[in-house]
Amino acid sequence: MGFCQLLKKASLVGAFFVPGIWLSVAEAAVFCRAPASLTQVEVQRVVDGDTVRLKDGRSVRMIGLNAPETGKKGRSDEPYAVAARQRLQALVDASGSRVGLVPGRESKDRYGRTLAHLYGVDGENLEAQLLAEGLGFQVGVAPNVDLVACQRAAENSARHARLGLWRQSPVQSVAQLKQSGFALVSGRVNKIERNRGGIWIELQGSLVLRIAPDLIGQFDSAMLNGLQDMTIEARGWVQDRAKRGALKNGQVRWLLPLTDPGMLKPIR
Repeated sequence: MGFCQLLKKASLVGAFFVPGIWLSVAEAAVFCRAPASLTQVEVQRVVDGDTVRLKDGRSVRMIGLNAPETGKKGRSDEPYAVAARQRLQALVDASGSRVGLVPGRESKDRYGRTLAHLYGVDGENLEAQLLAEGLGFQVGVAPNVDLVACQRAAENSARHARLGLWRQSPVQSVAQLKQSGFALVSGRVNKIERNRGGIWIELQGSLVLRIAPDLIGQFDSAMLNGLQDMTIEARGWVQDRAKRGALKNGQVRWLLPLTDPGMLKPIR
């Protein structure tokens, strides 16, 4: 099937389902349009809501999107994990299993997966489509932050409409942290320190946010200076220092590295 035929097929997909609401293609906002030229690749299978396996053997982790985890090693699926995988499968199917691929500035993750943006035959960014439907969280990990702004806008549209993951707030307090992994956390800033290790923003409870020295230039210093005693929302992968055996006297248990300004938002 040719590209034009696929485009026609995609345009005939009249509506898609988001838990609790039907959205027509005409009603859905378009975020992160495709660049002029794309490398076309064939998808062998959809692994989960943010990862696909290509026919050439590569596993591709989609940039800017963190979908809920499917159950592994006896664990239950996280809320909307199955919906995210099914929706990504539908988007891939609508493109005839052929998608456009744009590699990230950093091309591989620590697991050897290819880091890339994926686009459907209609030219729409697949990560942004899932974000706009509330089927994943936007996250920027430097240096792969080219689409942060438009992907954040996609997530905000779902958040304001209370779609999917945003139907009930997924934001938790520092006191609610129980395990490492991706989290949205809110808390009040207790203190801010600067040293050779970077900038450390400690929240009341037992969480510190860290900005590495080489990333400080990406953040607004005036905004950071004004965070003292403010309530903020942060997102990213929380690390349990106690579990890693790296917890020293006087340190808080949880550490959340910030790699992009979009991972930190003042609330009040």
